Amino acid sequence: MTCNVGGLDRALRIIVGLALIANVFIGLQTVWMWIGIIPFFTGLFGICPMYYPLGLNTCPVKKTDDKK
Repeated sequence: MTCNVGGLDRALRIIVGLALIANVFIGLQTVWMWIGIIPFFTGLFGICPMYYPLGLNTCPVKKTDDKK
């Protein structure tokens, strides 16, 4: 699997994931806040499995120099 989550997308996923997980301990204290594990780990690893079937990719395109 290749990286398909870009820098800003990754940062937002990690922040939202941590905020949801933190709510389990200090805020709403519902089990549903553990859903924050998903955006946290997709941001941490840079791979979102749902992006593949949707054809999305927020990772910047690497330019290759074919002139040699």
